[in-house]
Order: sequence, then structure tokens, then C-alpha cells
Amino acid sequence: MKKRQLFMIGAALVLLVPVLALTGCAAANPAHASERTEIKVGGQQEGIWVTGTGEVKAVPDVAVVSLGVQATAPTVAEAQEQARRAMDSVIATLKAKGVADKDIQTTGFNIWQRTRWDSNRQDEEIIGYQVSNNVQVKIRQIADTGVILDEVVEAGGDLIRVQGIYFQVDDTSAYLDEARAKAVADAKSRADQLAELSGVTLGRATYVSENSSTPIIWRGMDMAREEAGMPAPTTPIQPGETTITATVQIIYQIS
Repeated sequence: MKKRQLFMIGAALVLLVPVLALTGCAAANPAHASERTEIKVGGQQEGIWVTGTGEVKAVPDVAVVSLGVQATAPTVAEAQEQARRAMDSVIATLKAKGVADKDIQTTGFNIWQRTRWDSNRQDEEIIGYQVSNNVQVKIRQIADTGVILDEVVEAGGDLIRVQGIYFQVDDTSAYLDEARAKAVADAKSRADQLAELSGVTLGRATYVSENSSTPIIWRGMDMAREEAGMPAPTTPIQPGETTITATVQIIYQIS
């Protein structure tokens, strides 16, 4: 009988030792002991999600013109000199009309070989070189844009190239503040209606995200009259109106 009891106690101790060993390992390695997966329900998945939009109309106060000169000659030196003289004249005209140095920015300078196919030699033949120099100009006296463009075209002569013009608002901060306030009010109105229709009480906002945009207004430049040798009147320039938009996404708590 005593032998049987001793045997059972020994077997229990044998089983207990591995359990204590595993417990000791877990305690010695707390990082391993804490590894477990938890699924939490709540957070941003709960509440009312709304998007609000606010728009403000603004009249552009800056005209941005992309223009340049392009010269072609038998040698690089000749083409470059022609382009230099033309661009010097264009820049001098811009400055004389009140355009600041900081508002004249070079955007490109390129030199290309001009070639043609020689059927007798069955090879490309270099016939000259082309040099272009392009700038982007901000005209802040927006009412004078047409007059300034006319004088620039005259200064550049046959080498002038006008790629396009667009209008923008120089300082949009005040317009964006107003558009943002309208967007938040729009989002709150939508959330109030959804809460009422759903029979819940709207709580505080737990998440806010904003996106804004200030589009620019593009205008093409038609130089057909000048190319045809026809006298051109002062170029009519109308900046029009632009829309500054702010969009917000807000998540409200509900109860």
C-alpha cells in the first residue's frame, strides 16, 4: 500500500516539473508571454462620417505668361547671339513696364541641330542650329497685361514665342480660411441631419481631414495676326474668376 502511494506521489511530481518549467520560461520571457491577438471593435469604425465642401469665388490678381525667343542660324554662335539680343530686349521691356527681377524666371534654354536627309549621300546633313530661351513672367499689374504683351511681342520681333498665359490669386490664405469655415459648417449640417434621421445623438468630432484646391485659369495665345503681318490692337486679356475650394471629412461620435 505504501509502495503504491509513493509511486503516485512520484508520478505527480514528474508531471508537475514540466508545468513549473514552462511557467518559469514564460515569466523569464515576458515578451513571449504577452504575444496574443486581440480584436477591438470601436474607434473610427463607429460614428457618423461626413464630407463637407466650401467654395469661395475670387478674381485673380496675377497673370503668369510663358514666353521665349527662338533663333535659327548656320552656326551655334550666330543662333545664340540672335537669341541673346532678342531676349535682352524682351527682358528690358518687361522691366521698363514694372515687372520685378524676382518675377522673371528662366524655365528652359536649348540648342538643337537642324538636319535634313541628303538622298545623294543617304545620310543626315546638318543645315544649321536652333537656340531657344524661355522664361516665365508674373505680371502683377494685371490690368496692364495686354499692353505689356504687345510691347514684349514687338521687342522680340520675329523671334518671339508666346506659349500661353494663366491667372492665379497671389495670396489665397484669406479665401481658404473662408472656404474652410464653409466646409466645416456644411459637414456639421450633414451630420446633424443624419443623426436626427437615425435617432442618435451627435457627439464631438474625433477625426478631421482637409483638402483644398486653388485652380488656375488657362488662356491660349493666338499669334496668327502677327504672323500674318497684320497690325494687332492691344491684346485683350480677361482674368475672369476662379473658385477656391476646401473639402473636409469629419467623424463624429454618436450615442
